[in-house]
Amino acid sequence: MKEKKSDSLLIKIATAVILGIIIGLIIKSTSSESVNGSMPTQHILMNIVLPIKHILGQVIFFMVPLIIIGFVTPAITGMKNNTSKMLGTMLMLAYLSSVLAAAFSMAAGYIIIPHLNIEQNVTDILLPEMIFKLDIAPMFPVITALFFSITFGLAVIYTNSALLEKIFNELNNVVMLLVNKLIIPILPFFICATFIELTYLGKITDQLFTFISMVILVLIGQFIWLTLLYTIGGLISGKSPFRVLKHYAPAYFTAVGTMSSAATLPVALKCAGKSDALDKDIVDFAIPMGATIHLCGSVLTETFFVMGISYILYGSLPDLHTMLIFIVLLGIFAVGAPGVPGGTVAASIGIITSVLGFDATGVGLVMAIFALQDSFGTACNVTGDGALALMLQGIFKKKQQ
Repeated sequence: MKEKKSDSLLIKIATAVILGIIIGLIIKSTSSESVNGSMPTQHILMNIVLPIKHILGQVIFFMVPLIIIGFVTPAITGMKNNTSKMLGTMLMLAYLSSVLAAAFSMAAGYIIIPHLNIEQNVTDILLPEMIFKLDIAPMFPVITALFFSITFGLAVIYTNSALLEKIFNELNNVVMLLVNKLIIPILPFFICATFIELTYLGKITDQLFTFISMVILVLIGQFIWLTLLYTIGGLISGKSPFRVLKHYAPAYFTAVGTMSSAATLPVALKCAGKSDALDKDIVDFAIPMGATIHLCGSVLTETFFVMGISYILYGSLPDLHTMLIFIVLLGIFAVGAPGVPGGTVAASIGIITSVLGFDATGVGLVMAIFALQDSFGTACNVTGDGALALMLQGIFKKKQQ
């Protein structure tokens, strides 16, 4: 079922992008001449599109603080029953892998993005003023939700409050339901409206080659990062990383097809279990844990995309201080990301808006481009778990060999 849902969402998002571009081109090509003082044709059509996009965006942004609390807090409280050294090491390795992958992507972004021949000409096409707006304010700011999640999560662990832990776990179930039944279904419509607007303004057709280049560069970056991870794993374990990596092709391509680390888990366990470099207890611990908390490919992708989209839409790259804050927080959000396609972006919408200052158009573009290549990011995550298992093998089993 997970595979079908993932495939269905990908098809819906791809269809939304294509329809958005086609409709945007049609609106743009329609005569803009007013007749007898009437509203131009583009404005009539855009006055339908813009309110739809605004309302859907308001619903998505309303959910952001709830997503943060519903996923980050239970992720923290869930650590209390697993306080072993191996778990702490795995958490540290997964977080460092994700944050350093994002830092690698950030460095590449600063070097490469300014040289992608991105058109930054200001369009002379103006959007009409919306004839209808419905504002749905979040119950509290994003940073408030993040601070609440961290402090309450740690307090629940410290006080051993079983009741609060159960409440937050129930909240996780409720928020997951809202993500699956509300946010995911409206997402294609929001993306379609976003691409209509961007195409109408000329920002998509003028930058199509740039977007393709960014996707290719991200794929290259993912393979580079996997190479680094397995090299480090080999150095720590004292074993050839190829003894693990050579078995991972089925898991990689399964992840490409499912866009889900959870759906790929049985195949990943089988692949890692074939390696003579990993003990069974290491495999049984590291691979399921990695499927939950290790998202190096996803954060690498998102970091490069937000930088590229910032340059395209807003005319500049985020400054270094802002990006450092973003990637540190992104690593935390990745641990609690919902297990749905594009879950990393869904969980991190809050910091995309609050730290990077993206508006609804920027968020919609990030979510669309990310979702269209999410399968390869997931494949990188899954394959990287084998490298972390190799590191744990070296740290905890090397003395026994």
